[in-house]
Amino acid sequence: MRSNAQRLAFGRTSQVIAKAVLFVFSLSLVTQTFAEGGRTPIYAKNGMVSSASKLASEVGAETLRQGGNAVDAAVATAFALAVTWPSAGNIGGGGFLVYHGDDGEATTFDFREKAPMAATERMYLGLDGAVVNNSNHFGPLAVGVPGTVAGLYLAHSRLGSLPWEDLVQPAVELAREGIPITYSLQTGFERSASRFRQYPASERKFIKADGSFYELGETWVQPDLAHTLELIRDNGADGFYRGENAERLASFMADIGGLITEEDLAAYAAREREPIRGTYRGYEIVSMPPPSSGGVGIVQMLNILEGFDLADMGHNSSDYLHVLTETMRRAYSDRAEHLGDPDFNESMPLDRLMDKDYAADLRASIDMTRKSESSPELFAQAYESEETTHFSVVDEDGNMISMTYTLEFGYGSAIVVDGGGYLLNNELGDFNAVPGVTDERGQIGTAPNLVAPEKRPLSSMSPTIVAQDGKPVFAIGSPGGKTIINTTMQVILNVIDHGFNIAQAIEAGRIHHQWLPDVTSIESNSLSADTLESFQARGHQIRERGSQGAAMGVYYDREQNLFLGASDSRRGDGGAVGY
Repeated sequence: MRSNAQRLAFGRTSQVIAKAVLFVFSLSLVTQTFAEGGRTPIYAKNGMVSSASKLASEVGAETLRQGGNAVDAAVATAFALAVTWPSAGNIGGGGFLVYHGDDGEATTFDFREKAPMAATERMYLGLDGAVVNNSNHFGPLAVGVPGTVAGLYLAHSRLGSLPWEDLVQPAVELAREGIPITYSLQTGFERSASRFRQYPASERKFIKADGSFYELGETWVQPDLAHTLELIRDNGADGFYRGENAERLASFMADIGGLITEEDLAAYAAREREPIRGTYRGYEIVSMPPPSSGGVGIVQMLNILEGFDLADMGHNSSDYLHVLTETMRRAYSDRAEHLGDPDFNESMPLDRLMDKDYAADLRASIDMTRKSESSPELFAQAYESEETTHFSVVDEDGNMISMTYTLEFGYGSAIVVDGGGYLLNNELGDFNAVPGVTDERGQIGTAPNLVAPEKRPLSSMSPTIVAQDGKPVFAIGSPGGKTIINTTMQVILNVIDHGFNIAQAIEAGRIHHQWLPDVTSIESNSLSADTLESFQARGHQIRERGSQGAAMGVYYDREQNLFLGASDSRRGDGGAVGY
């Protein structure tokens, strides 16, 4: 790494960046609401970052101003989100990153969490064969070996340009000097207080010493997290996976009954993988391969929908909703049957699932007058939390990043590492916990996604970049558990088929169907009564819900040579920031 003199020099620069960002954000507490949102995108000439936290977006944009590229900005944004958006931003979780350069190079980085070496296929089951006390979702056995730091370090090693230390330091400063409590943070802490109070380090982090809650505008400092980030800043990925932090994490896991050891941490490695690629109406779709199911699902659904004139049907018309629902139904059935960690499932039929002829056969099975049936005797869907976070980046050269990462539930396991200051995931709940058992309630027991040592659980995270003629056009993704794939796909349709700008495409109402349960969820107040009546007349059962997902997108308008950004107003602290 660097000499002391060099470290002092970069530290002063990075501290200036972090303090400038905090000053700007503090002003926003008084002068504006947190969400950029709305149907009008943000415009900029040199680059753009869109994330669930405007403060983190400012860090990313400032990295671009300092000469960093899209990967540098993504690394800085991700570490900042671990400080400013703790419900999903993380160093104790995992995720996926998709890169598409303006020169045509495209690649992906898989840093999904892994099951510890001591994990077994039936580790959550009692003598009766049922899951004991939701232990696959709650408690220390649900924690997977974190991948975020390894993934960011690998992406930076491959494609970054600024020094690693410069990219981590702003997050150190935000954690050590403190950030303003926003309404989203305040209410999030209060909603999760009962979970935090189960673990002393969690209670200390999120609740005041006198037992009261943080108030809007108060300064929240995270000194233990700042120290862990300093270890990562000074030692790269080894700062997390070896030495002081590894010893602390492994000891803490042993104390509370978890499985992660120093050996698990030392053995963890992120993977660079070839992207999933497809085409849709003259555009190229570049997305994440397994263990993400998102790329395969999006390409498969777009292949089916390519045979329909969606623009002529009209956005969110009854016909449109019908073909979307039937397309989703078919893709999610295939997802359940075939997809899992590619390191453990070498024979996944990815080429067939994404084949245009196979899509034509599925399209032909759609009856425009009535819905198809979803049988629990075939496949169902395991539960997957909707609390994830996504951000998108474009730099001045047109290089794009689409990155989604998560702790699983909001605030993950709610377990903060004592002395480490960071939350741990509960990601192992994404495995199929009960081998061979599938039912109409949504439990699934198919083989590709059963628990095994060092295996990555299947995910719906779908970071995607849409390109044309080998050059990236827009980057998009969303949180939302199983809904992620459908949210991302609908934003793509909104841009390509309906001509929406990136902000309009993100703000439009969404639906979701996932094979089982056989219900189409619809955002409240997004569709007319007549449309719903016609849709239900075909046999569809609907469920109204609040918001679905929180997409974050950037778009490169090459004709005007301008970058557009949009942050979903469904996420209160979000913001797109350009320069």
